Amino acid sequence: MSPTLDRRALLKAVAATSAIGLVMRGGQPALAAEKGLKFGDAFDFSFDTLKQMAARMSRDVYVGPSHPDPEILQQIDYDAWGKISYDTDLAVFADGPGKFPVTFFHLGRFFQKAVQMHVVEGGMAREIVYSSDYFKMPADSVAHKLPEGAGFAGLRVQEPRDGELDWRKNDWVAFLGASYLRSIGELHQYGLSARGLALDTAVYGKAEEFPDFTQIFIQTPENGSSDSLTLFALLDSPSITGAYRFEMTRAAGVVMDIDVTLYPRAAISRFGIAPLTSMYWFSETAKPTAIDWRPEIHDSDGLALYTGVGEHIWRPLNNPPYITASAFGDENPRGFGLLQRDRNFDHYQDGVYYDRRPSAWVEPKGSWGKGAVQLIELSTDDEIHDNIVAMWVPEVTPAPGSEFSYGYRLYWSADEPDPTPLARCVATRLSNGGQPGQPRPKGVRKFMVEFLGGPLTDVPFGVKPKIEATTSRGTFTDYQLVEAVPDGVAGHWRAQFDLAGVEGTDPVEIRLFLSLDGKPATETWLFQYHPF
Repeated sequence: MSPTLDRRALLKAVAATSAIGLVMRGGQPALAAEKGLKFGDAFDFSFDTLKQMAARMSRDVYVGPSHPDPEILQQIDYDAWGKISYDTDLAVFADGPGKFPVTFFHLGRFFQKAVQMHVVEGGMAREIVYSSDYFKMPADSVAHKLPEGAGFAGLRVQEPRDGELDWRKNDWVAFLGASYLRSIGELHQYGLSARGLALDTAVYGKAEEFPDFTQIFIQTPENGSSDSLTLFALLDSPSITGAYRFEMTRAAGVVMDIDVTLYPRAAISRFGIAPLTSMYWFSETAKPTAIDWRPEIHDSDGLALYTGVGEHIWRPLNNPPYITASAFGDENPRGFGLLQRDRNFDHYQDGVYYDRRPSAWVEPKGSWGKGAVQLIELSTDDEIHDNIVAMWVPEVTPAPGSEFSYGYRLYWSADEPDPTPLARCVATRLSNGGQPGQPRPKGVRKFMVEFLGGPLTDVPFGVKPKIEATTSRGTFTDYQLVEAVPDGVAGHWRAQFDLAGVEGTDPVEIRLFLSLDGKPATETWLFQYHPF
């Protein structure tokens, strides 16, 4: 579902970059030659023309992105690629207009598909023609042998020129590889990724298809004080083409308004809209003995859902023994996201700051109709592999030859933008069933679910919330316990229950919430239990 590279080291290896200025000459956009960049001829450009380009391509035979000199790119391995950095004196918009310079990634063994980069001004676009002169690299680097015009691997948007951070060393958005993009959010740390589209993810008997952003267009800012930057992207793959507009705003976190029009070429089995990709290895829920010295390792610890009828749901993530696909049916969902709720450094003890990894939240614009949020979970034995995908799958898959449009707002933040007023789940723990000091019955599993906040904050003395739970298999024993966690934190409660009578190894779906006076006091906790 993603390249099997050490993603942490990969992000550390990305290189710095810098800028060009735009001027108008003879009614045509022109780029200041003294900046040292080379440009192609100007041509008319708008989001409508990008849609027309995508529609026209969908009717033609798929060609795919350029792979310039594969033999050379194969030699630019991980170490060699990490030694190549963009010259920060050549970043787009380093001197304005706008706040945010834009820099570029070099091609290499793990990023061999070339992306054409363009700058747009006044309704005209010009390609930035690749040259190895734009990059700082060792004199003996094989990358010097790539021809002019080979293309780039991706781009990143730097922090504002007048900001507190050195923009040459700090970026807040990156587009790199297929249709992947990521942002640091409000806690200044990369983590999970988003994608333009997910096709046939975890479909039995079919290989997953990874569409590519083959051309990216960088809109010249008209307002120099704006906190936003707009990009356009052309998506292409054997089964589909598409046009994307990203209006990206840097505030406390990062918000992206995304508009998409797609043109299917072929039939698609699993059509994933607004896909999010993350990593979950283990957490407090379950950890194999001595597998790693750290208490928890994950970019995200749960899937949050805000359904069309207004229910807030929390589904803790699993590292399952085999590939699983869960579907949460809905109509006109209000939002979903992969969140990192646990922000306690002591729960990770790692210098790569898992406690700061961003949460990503998808908020549909307009009506998305019927469908399901689908959660794909793969087994992993290391943190270098992304093994989680969450996406919206419409009930009706767009047919070949059709046009399909939608929009959504993508938040990169510390939390979801519209959290429930009810208590939220903050931990899920499993153990052997039964009670301490007594023989533990075989085949019985204990679940302990912690909730915090909301109506639980003001529970009167002597009153206890009630467990409301159902299970798809097995039965709940008589043992149930609801109590305030003895840590002095108001509104921190935990519910315990035992599940027995589960035969076989098929997953068990458990649903639970706490109630007060017959009304929900917490969000709904869903859990997929894998017996063993």
